[in-house]
Amino acid sequence: MQIRGHAGIRYSGAAMTHRLRLRPTMLSDLDFVTTVERDSRNLPFITPWERTQHEGAVRFPDFRHFIVEGGEDFAAIGFVILQGCRNPHGSVELKRLVLQTKGQGYGRACVRLLKRMAFRDLHAHRFWLDVKQLNVRALVLYASEGFVEEGRLRESVRVSIDGADGYDSLVVMSMLDREYQARLALGQEDGEVK
Repeated sequence: MQIRGHAGIRYSGAAMTHRLRLRPTMLSDLDFVTTVERDSRNLPFITPWERTQHEGAVRFPDFRHFIVEGGEDFAAIGFVILQGCRNPHGSVELKRLVLQTKGQGYGRACVRLLKRMAFRDLHAHRFWLDVKQLNVRALVLYASEGFVEEGRLRESVRVSIDGADGYDSLVVMSMLDREYQARLALGQEDGEVK
């Protein structure tokens, strides 16, 4: 990866090149955000917010709400929310990462960009998230990116898929700043300015 400003990267994969950047979400973007969030491919894995919750996240200084833009034309492909950006304990949460474009490496590129932002720009001690247990694809991605499972909140969220109601567990995962620095030293975190 090569840096494109503070919020953009170029990700070169085995057979493809990605361009990815984050820009602050504006209130005019919230129709896009709610549409992506309520897409049937995303609904099983997240609990959608009301528009007013997104408005609060855009305005409240403890949050960072971004539109993910990617591809050659930097089209909007999703959004991310960080919470705890002013946390006195240095614990920043990846509250939400939702992408429209699936299976093209944008998720991994975005996670790497967010790790860099959390540890370098926000000076986090701990970067954490929770993910539904049924979201196997995300669990594999986060583990491969160095996040460590801390525990499970058993059957803590109600899930309705294809008319069937039930409960799913949340898997809590995190990365500490020293673990991120070790990954940097081992060359596992590309995209850093050399």
